[in-house]
Amino acid sequence: MEKAINVMLVEDDPFWRETIATDLDKEADIRVVASAATKQEALHAAAMTRIDVALMDINLTENQLDGLEITKELMLLTDFRIKIIMLTSLTDKEVIIKAFQNGAVNYINKSSFEDIVGAIRAAVAEQSSIHPDAADAMREEIRLMLLTPSERQIHDLKEKGYNKTQISEMLYKSLNTIKTQVRSIRNKLLK
Repeated sequence: MEKAINVMLVEDDPFWRETIATDLDKEADIRVVASAATKQEALHAAAMTRIDVALMDINLTENQLDGLEITKELMLLTDFRIKIIMLTSLTDKEVIIKAFQNGAVNYINKSSFEDIVGAIRAAVAEQSSIHPDAADAMREEIRLMLLTPSERQIHDLKEKGYNKTQISEMLYKSLNTIKTQVRSIRNKLLK
């Protein structure tokens, strides 16, 4: 048998912690070696135990979105050795993007629970493909990289529901300039 994959669960909800641990214990090549409900517990466990993969909840009870912060700190603490898979119920595009920016290798919604084991093995094998739960947000973000900073600002305001006139007033640009940039945005994103 190959060396077992050591997993740390970072989850504040006892139900999910127990459910995930029970499911992973069925796998011969995966061991849950640490469990943490807070940032301090997660960082301590990472410093004291060899961990290959961390399953990271994003919203721990005490601080909203603190899983994102923990991810970034774990990456620095372990010199990017730990593979972090976000395991959450959040589907907000900005949160998904931030998770990857902070070092996550995958992002799985808790409703896709059955995909965790495969994601763990893929992460350790350096073969992580982005889970469908995050793929759309990542594809969109990559497409938006085609935009200039000014176009991105206009795009984001349009996404929030502002019309061209409002954007023109907010950015102190002429309406014609905004119309030209909106046309450019459309052309870039439709390619």
